[in-house]
Amino acid sequence: MSYKAEYIWIDGTEPTARLRSKTRILADGADLPDWGFDGSSTNQAPGDRSDCVLKPVFSCPDPIRGGDNKLVLCEVYLVDGTPHETNTRAKLRPVAEQFEAQDSWYGIEQEYTFFKDGRPLGFPERGYPAPQGFYYCGVGSDEVFGRDIVEQHMDACLAAGLKISGINAEVMPGQWEFQIGPAGTIEVGDHLWIARWLLYRIAEEHDVSATLDPKPVEGDWNGAGAHTNFSTKAMREGYDAIIAACEALAEKAQEHVAGYGADIERRLTGMHETAPWSEFSYGVSDRGASVRIPWQVEVDKKGYIEDRRPNANVDPYVVTRLITGTCCAALEKAGLV
Repeated sequence: MSYKAEYIWIDGTEPTARLRSKTRILADGADLPDWGFDGSSTNQAPGDRSDCVLKPVFSCPDPIRGGDNKLVLCEVYLVDGTPHETNTRAKLRPVAEQFEAQDSWYGIEQEYTFFKDGRPLGFPERGYPAPQGFYYCGVGSDEVFGRDIVEQHMDACLAAGLKISGINAEVMPGQWEFQIGPAGTIEVGDHLWIARWLLYRIAEEHDVSATLDPKPVEGDWNGAGAHTNFSTKAMREGYDAIIAACEALAEKAQEHVAGYGADIERRLTGMHETAPWSEFSYGVSDRGASVRIPWQVEVDKKGYIEDRRPNANVDPYVVTRLITGTCCAALEKAGLV
């Protein structure tokens, strides 16, 4: 007997990395071995030194193939045993370990847009649909497009054991969101990357593409983000830690924006429920701020914050490395741990 292992990794395409995958047949019960690939075809190596190494770091049941088959998320290494420069998970690990005692939780709201025949799913062949608004959490064939794909994707994530916690239609035709979390600092990225792969793979079966473009349609339409919800044990127990985390993010605002996804200035314009990319603000129940403190958090004087700046195309390992490093260091310095 044998099973199929779909090895999945993040390539070196700039400015936004892409997912790659290939299948390996393994004997029943066999462990997941390291594997190799041609890095010259993934923007990760020159042609004369093209070998790169895949090291499995997370696996789950394959909900598409079923049976004993697996999806296998891998880190990319060089043949000398060191992490590849594009391996952002490896760069996150020491930060996550340094602040492990603060017990960080993350929830990432992944927005995305379906495209078919060169336009968003649900857009007419010529012109534009009705303005945004009614599509958000809508129902009915005149407001919702692609629900069959979305439902299939949600079921696949559940079958794979991913920490998916919800879905909803967004403000533009063909635009949707799924949420991953609560999950740990590294875990949320592992689950999000696999959920993205499943989204692309399932949409493929419907002859539809899914894009994480932060501004898929120019004009009076919201962009696509990956709002990132964050808390530590201290934040879940007291309000002083909430404010300290917001103030820490303010001090490193531009460093974070630089790591929050390509073309972020196209989305963070100060309009369409965003703050300008060049400014930082935080506020209670304010979806026009860089960081929102939910109203219930202010009432309870404890909870979490939502960083609204990350783009849909952000690398989750980068966003959790930045937030953990910035906020946890500040909380530690302030004695709020």
